[in-house]
Amino acid sequence: MGAMELRPGLHRIGNDIVAAYLVVDDSGITAVDAGLPGHWRDLERELAGLGRSVADIRAVLLTHGDPDHLGFAERLRRDHGIPVYVHAADSARARGQGSTSPGWGRMRLGPLVRFLAYAVAKGALRPVHLAEVREVADGDVLDLPGSPRIIALPGHSPGSVAVHVPAVEAVFVGDALTTRHVLTGQEGPQPAPFTDDPAQALDSLERLRPTGARWVLPGHGAPWRDGVDAAVDAVLHAAADGGRSPQGRGRR
Repeated sequence: MGAMELRPGLHRIGNDIVAAYLVVDDSGITAVDAGLPGHWRDLERELAGLGRSVADIRAVLLTHGDPDHLGFAERLRRDHGIPVYVHAADSARARGQGSTSPGWGRMRLGPLVRFLAYAVAKGALRPVHLAEVREVADGDVLDLPGSPRIIALPGHSPGSVAVHVPAVEAVFVGDALTTRHVLTGQEGPQPAPFTDDPAQALDSLERLRPTGARWVLPGHGAPWRDGVDAAVDAVLHAAADGGRSPQGRGRR
């Protein structure tokens, strides 16, 4: 499955392994994250199904600067003049000028192989960094479809953010949490792997609660539709239990 409508005005590209999102209204489209390079065809198919085109995309908002979220962002910027926004603390990361090497932690062979195979098939071996970005900061409300608001969530990376779009009752969290651990296959809200500062990442999750969002949308895992408080509580419980998350209820 390459795309799905979660609710009117809210669409996912990709799947539970790697996902990006579209917020759609009469003024155009805001893309949140850009998956992997090979998700370009999924993007085109989803736009065609909506009766829209790339020209309707007003911007790409990156939740952080890791390669599996950059995907088609530079292609949109370079070929179509679409701006790409990222938090200032991840600006260099998105431009390929800085990264870290956090530990992989727990893993199981089957899910690991599936993740790596999917990533390779979607172009992960040829990541395309940004030549130019526009920087955002905590609290910024952007004049884009959905009026997205930036919420700083440092931890996974220094410039990790959530993007809150009240118009679609959603908060996009990138890798601040996951609902499907790509290395173990464990489902349900839990800490994401490859996190620079796990303790800080957990502390940052409290900043999500005031959104009151129904949908919590991670870069990896099933969409969660049971509310932000339940998602954050589940992640904290999983972390206290050594990362063993209970089966989530958020699958569509």
